[in-house]
Amino acid sequence: MDEKLLAELANIKTGLETKTALEVKTAIEAFETKLSASNKIQFETELKSVKDAFELEIKKVQDHADKLDAKLQSKNMETKDVDFLSKAISDNIDAIKVVGKDKGFQTKAVANMTTANLTGTKPRNYNFDIVTLPAQMVNIEDLAGLVNADTGNYTYTRETGAEGSIGAQTEGSAKNQKDYDFTAIDVATDFIAGYTRYSKKMRNNLSYIVNSIPALLRRDYYKAENAEFQTILAAAATASTEIITGKTKAEMLINEIGKLQDADYDATNMIVVKPSDYLSILKTAKQDLASAVTFEGGVLRVAGVQVLKASSWLPANKYYVADWSRVNKVVTEGISLDFSDVEGDNFIKNNITARIEAQVNLAVEQPLAVVYGDFTAV
Repeated sequence: MDEKLLAELANIKTGLETKTALEVKTAIEAFETKLSASNKIQFETELKSVKDAFELEIKKVQDHADKLDAKLQSKNMETKDVDFLSKAISDNIDAIKVVGKDKGFQTKAVANMTTANLTGTKPRNYNFDIVTLPAQMVNIEDLAGLVNADTGNYTYTRETGAEGSIGAQTEGSAKNQKDYDFTAIDVATDFIAGYTRYSKKMRNNLSYIVNSIPALLRRDYYKAENAEFQTILAAAATASTEIITGKTKAEMLINEIGKLQDADYDATNMIVVKPSDYLSILKTAKQDLASAVTFEGGVLRVAGVQVLKASSWLPANKYYVADWSRVNKVVTEGISLDFSDVEGDNFIKNNITARIEAQVNLAVEQPLAVVYGDFTAV
């Protein structure tokens, strides 16, 4: 073999450890093509030594890989054993009661789970609308008219009497003379008001309180206004002379309507009763008052006059039959709702004040037009 081929063969031997099997095979095949027939026997001897060396290196690598694989399999088996033991303990932890020296495993009976098994708060569904107390069914301002008094004082003039008369004139004689008496009546308005105070934290934590507070204050304002106006109305109205003896409630109301109409008060008549009396009137025997008491479209009428439910501002057994055009709500400043975080010590205590108020009064301009009666009068 020539020196050049020997040198190339030496290079193949030198790089054997760093080459792959495919690369070694390719190098050897390329080398074989370069050999002449004369030195092929010598080359085959040399080539065999190269192949033997290569196979030896391959065997070393394979043996090393086999040892690593055996170790990995052993490790996996240990891990599986640990996992199995951990799972067994976890799944049966409630059944293990006592483990100790000279003691075997003792288990307790497995009980049914109840809500007592839960530590902490159970999940809930929330209604973010406050279930409030009801407002009154009819407010006195719904019955009365409305007048403005910017200065806080309202003066009206009521006819209170007269002398003389209007009559037929006898020819040649003097005509009849009539004079009238009037009274100027003053009504001063004043505030009906109230407030509530709550913390900013309450507002932030209970967001629905922001919408609820105005509604609650408005409801309670009208309860206060109705109570105030009821006192004025009852004192100014004309006391009824009707009694229940021998009559039904419907008959008493019919008599009141007749008296008002006889006195020409018939502009905007309405009857106001307690809800319990409203339902009692509904039970009036039809054979007695078939045409006088009607209930159509949810509206109760007695002798054609609508009956309203006054709710809690009207005392028990009481009623009004009135020409409400002669009653006015006097307003200087209408109902208003304001919020302040600087009122009092709110700023340093993180509080909010909500205030509701109105400057008003009630004017019963003609007491004869309002009859105040009692269903229990005898």
